[in-house]
Amino acid sequence: MRSPKLLLIGIIFANILAACSNSPTSTSPTTSPNAVTTTEPTPQPVAKTDSKANKKPDNHGKPNQGGQVVEAGAYHLELLMVKEENNIHLDFFLQTGDTHTAIPDAKVTAQVQLPDGSQKSYDLAYDAPNQHYATNLPTTASGEYKIVILTDIKGEKVNGRFNVSLR
Repeated sequence: MRSPKLLLIGIIFANILAACSNSPTSTSPTTSPNAVTTTEPTPQPVAKTDSKANKKPDNHGKPNQGGQVVEAGAYHLELLMVKEENNIHLDFFLQTGDTHTAIPDAKVTAQVQLPDGSQKSYDLAYDAPNQHYATNLPTTASGEYKIVILTDIKGEKVNGRFNVSLR
């Protein structure tokens, strides 16, 4: 009974040695019914990674400007609404998700449901010095605003839903 086990161990050991050896060896299959063939994975070069370069920023998924955040795939969307004397100022930050780099060339529209239930649509213009999109809502009504931001980034549609309560 020991000789079949020893034979099997010997065949496995021979295959491992052949796979690790630098000298050319025959790889023709054996026809023995007790033969076991093993394959070793081919070594692949390992890319060096810089842990700082691949680390997500500490503020990933958190507001940079104090607004509400939606992470949509590779994008970071942040909405900030500020009640002013005669209107509500709406700031929308559209950025790449990991680096939070501003995206200046998108088409951005806000569909706003006002506290009274009425709905309006506003196009947001890009404010280059402040690296965000903005508009003013011609109201100062207190209450809950439901906002859907629709963006078109070079043909890619990225949308976010926000609920903002203003007093």
